[in-house]
Amino acid sequence: MILNSSNLLLTGGRVVDPENGIDERADVRIQNGKIADVSVGRALEPLDGEQVVRLTPDHLVCPGFIDVHVHLRDPGQEYKEDIFTGSIAGAAGGFTTLLCMPNTLPPIDTAPTVAYIMQRSREAKGSRVIPIGAAFKDLREERLAEMADLREAGCIAFSDDAFPVQNAEAMRRAMEYCRMLEVPFVAHCEDKSLSGTGDMNEGAVSARLGLRGMPDVSEDIMVARNLLLAEYTGCRLHICHVSTAKSVEMIRQAKARGVQVTAEGCPHHFTLTDDLVAERRYDTNTKMNPPLRTREDVQAVIAGIADGTIDTIATDHAPHAFEEKDVEYGLAPYGIIGLETCVPLTWTQLVHPKAISAKEAVERLALHPARAFGLEGGSLSVGAAADVTVLSTEQEWTFGKDDIRSKSKNTPFIGKEFKGRVMMTIRDGAFVYGGPLEGDTRE
Repeated sequence: MILNSSNLLLTGGRVVDPENGIDERADVRIQNGKIADVSVGRALEPLDGEQVVRLTPDHLVCPGFIDVHVHLRDPGQEYKEDIFTGSIAGAAGGFTTLLCMPNTLPPIDTAPTVAYIMQRSREAKGSRVIPIGAAFKDLREERLAEMADLREAGCIAFSDDAFPVQNAEAMRRAMEYCRMLEVPFVAHCEDKSLSGTGDMNEGAVSARLGLRGMPDVSEDIMVARNLLLAEYTGCRLHICHVSTAKSVEMIRQAKARGVQVTAEGCPHHFTLTDDLVAERRYDTNTKMNPPLRTREDVQAVIAGIADGTIDTIATDHAPHAFEEKDVEYGLAPYGIIGLETCVPLTWTQLVHPKAISAKEAVERLALHPARAFGLEGGSLSVGAAADVTVLSTEQEWTFGKDDIRSKSKNTPFIGKEFKGRVMMTIRDGAFVYGGPLEGDTRE
């Protein structure tokens, strides 16, 4: 339910806005969908007709979070998810903006498809949705899509996600066009000749379970290739769902020598290991691509997030219907949902254990995604659109199916105990999730 609140005062919370160097108790005033004032060291008095939301120091008031990697299955597979339900799930997860991947049916490779998504986004009642275009027509690397037309229609980046480009010359040409259009290429790094139709990480666990392995080197080889091509072409490169220790190190080295690269880490890759496949007895909600890796890889991803090698935290939200996952492990599709679990996992697995600070978490969920993709947002600057996420840092709760707004329920985190919860999401000055904890309206 959206509460239209053109005039709103959030008072008493801890404001964390890395862009403006704020991390302390402050009040935030919203007027006509914009940030009107952020007080530091002084309380704002309510104005006539202003809705007041009274918070506590346990409540973090942050710039609206941005998820740069979601699959919304719309058009073509709306039984799994659509833009409306994905938008609602995103808002429940604290995201004011979602970037949707192009592997739809048909793919996001024509201007009319982009127009369809933009129109559906305008009608959606939660997070705004912005499309990432397919770099190649029909997601096949034989022919580039009309990238300039897609850019003009509204795409803010181009990707090969779910269909990783195997041909280096094709990738070079796509990167050259991205450079000319001044947008990033979003790369799924996987050498399919090595990973094939594997089921899980190749290693001791896959050997014991008798499942087809996907070796970490299949990711590492393509990360290396794409970093070199980005360096050669001058393209801005964004690397999806980093999952291996070697990939983290190569990205770290590339940044040190000036390559324009950003990267994302997903909660399942900084939380779970391939041991879970055995522990859950072939539960297909442990099957994803890249697969769950080893404890050493998990620690490397956490270290990469901590030192800024991995700039952004993204969900790789990949909904599938129950019957699609309720099959033998080798027949199940890859992927899990992640919109409602990303923020609580970030606080539970990273912030509370002090791997990163709350400020660094907000950087990776809001500021850095905005910068990487050239988006407005990521800060609470006066005059900016009033996109705000409010979360309780200390609330302990157990995640259940009733907490899922997505059409699909494919997640291994059902029953997971969290510390940290999204309380409210405000987009353009209106509540798209939650509402006043304790408020009043001055007439």
